[in-house]
Amino acid sequence: MTTSFEEQEVCRAPAEEVFKLLWDPARFPDWWAGMERVVADATGEVTRYMSAWPDFAYPTRVAAGGDGCVRISCLLSDIEHEWSIAPHPDGCVVAVRVVLPETEAERLDAQRAEVGTSLARLVALAEEG
Repeated sequence: MTTSFEEQEVCRAPAEEVFKLLWDPARFPDWWAGMERVVADATGEVTRYMSAWPDFAYPTRVAAGGDGCVRISCLLSDIEHEWSIAPHPDGCVVAVRVVLPETEAERLDAQRAEVGTSLARLVALAEEG
């Protein structure tokens, strides 16, 4: 069994600006709440380090979905963030669906807070250009 939630926000920037931020792991700390740094190697392996545990590595998969979304998955916790961008008259709609496995369900409130802050920061950064 899994737990999930969704958030979305209208962004006045072109969808391409949002996609560039989502697809580039090096930019994650610029908008992802609590993320201190990211290390990506030549093979595409991505490791995230959060501010709360700066020495603890979170191996991460960043992949494009066939439906145009960007999936960012923690390989330790199996929490998956599925980001999508859709057209909107004022720019685009940025949406995220977060799926937590049953073993991580107690982190739901913390994930909601982190994702809400991250979504707002992502949109603001994209709008700054």
